[in-house]
Amino acid sequence: MITVREATGRDVPAIREIFLATYGTDYTDPRYYDDSLLTRLVYSESSLMLVAEDTALGRVVGTASVDFEVGAHSDLVGEFGRLAVHPDVRRQGIGRLLMTERIRRVQDRLQVGIVEARASHPYSLKVAEAHQFAVVGFLPLVWRVRQRESLVQLVRYFAGALELRTNHPRVIPEVSALANLALKNCSLIPDTIVDEHAPAYPPGGKFESQDLTTDGYAALLRIERGRVHRREIFGPVRLHYGIFKLQARRSHYLIAREGGRIAGAVGFMHDPVDETVRIFELIALEDAVIRFLLVNLERSCREDWGICCIEVDVSAYAPRMQRTLVELGFLPASYLPALAFDQVERLDIVKMIRLLIRPEISIDGLTPTAKEVADVVLCRFRSRSVLPRIAEAVRDLSLFAGLDEEQVRRLAGTCTLAMFEPGQVIFESEHRGREMYVVLHGEVEIASPRRSSPVGVVKLGECLGEISLLTGAAHSATATALTSVDMAVLSHRDLVELVRLRPDIGLHIYRNLAAGLGEKLKRSGAPSAEPDGPTATNIT
Repeated sequence: MITVREATGRDVPAIREIFLATYGTDYTDPRYYDDSLLTRLVYSESSLMLVAEDTALGRVVGTASVDFEVGAHSDLVGEFGRLAVHPDVRRQGIGRLLMTERIRRVQDRLQVGIVEARASHPYSLKVAEAHQFAVVGFLPLVWRVRQRESLVQLVRYFAGALELRTNHPRVIPEVSALANLALKNCSLIPDTIVDEHAPAYPPGGKFESQDLTTDGYAALLRIERGRVHRREIFGPVRLHYGIFKLQARRSHYLIAREGGRIAGAVGFMHDPVDETVRIFELIALEDAVIRFLLVNLERSCREDWGICCIEVDVSAYAPRMQRTLVELGFLPASYLPALAFDQVERLDIVKMIRLLIRPEISIDGLTPTAKEVADVVLCRFRSRSVLPRIAEAVRDLSLFAGLDEEQVRRLAGTCTLAMFEPGQVIFESEHRGREMYVVLHGEVEIASPRRSSPVGVVKLGECLGEISLLTGAAHSATATALTSVDMAVLSHRDLVELVRLRPDIGLHIYRNLAAGLGEKLKRSGAPSAEPDGPTATNIT
């Protein structure tokens, strides 16, 4: 019989054995391998640790915990983390028992519960979903065990948390799709307002940066913006917690000075073992210092500290900060409704990530809901590789004709990048597809099953698959890479969303598609009144 109870000091050796059996020696948190540190964790008031005991054998076979310090003190957020079952007794429902007991014991202490489940081992993900945790994000390569791993982020609400939620967040377009999906998964009405025109914070000012010392602490406390008013970044630590607690939490501040005065600071937690940095506060006297601080911190992470990932929780009501971070290479990875408590209400948060390593990521094995969220997140990460390629070739791309620079960036950011080797089939005749391809490099041969010879060749700047994009019809021809080919890919779903938000761009897209189709028909010698004839197969 399995009994779940709160851990005691006597359970420490068994807990350590479970973690060794589960993770080997690769787990990055040393508390789970050191008896004295693990004992402190068992008795800490900032966490709850449970064990599952086989009472017949007198053996502890599983453990799970809740960390109450993942948010600020007033946030009442807990992370349901570190659920581990000994490999000898898995698939007996022990993980579900531990999760059920965790919820029962903490639901009066929390308003928000978070789970970050390993994408490579989706057992915890399935347990969390079975206990009404909703998938709200996918965090690529943010955690290191034997190698860097991705996490699926889930959330569940307690004690009327959603009654305190502020409605109608203002998000930039890059956040919109993820926000709406996360809200739907949480059984909330998608109520975001998309702000297409929020400007980023400008560069400027002659600032000097340095680490915070006790000499500048009092001066920084006098700055209200970003600390007690107009907060745009949230995290588990605040400047007013005091120097001692900041140092105990491995927290640092990079300050900006202008002519001797302190103009602002960015607070962050640096984990050299996990090779991550988390930004938790940004304090500023003026707009110009905001970008300066973020740029300098990102440069230190990239050039000095060997950081792989930078995380930041941004207010979903701060589109200017969202836009600034996107321009600096951050992308939305999670959308958490009602996460942070500020003054008298709970605010939605956008978790944004700056990856400083190449994102080679697999999402095989995820649950359908988690995979849908992961696809939305990774689409943005993949699109980052499209922007410079389109910028190089934009003058030759008929789809982008007539667009100004801002519109080009917006359309390019909706596309993903696909690469094909010579001889590789891009799509086949009679197969359905809802994507269109724009050739950025190379040549593609179009062949029809109704013809013995190729219909034609599609080259730089030209499109293929337009009819399937617009109507969902099966392809009437087969497209094969003649050379190495790079393509921008635009899906029907992303096109519909873009046109809904930006009809001005949609007008150009449809006009350019019509002109391109007409040019292909003219080039092939087909009568325009017979678009379904055999000579038109090269366009679908």
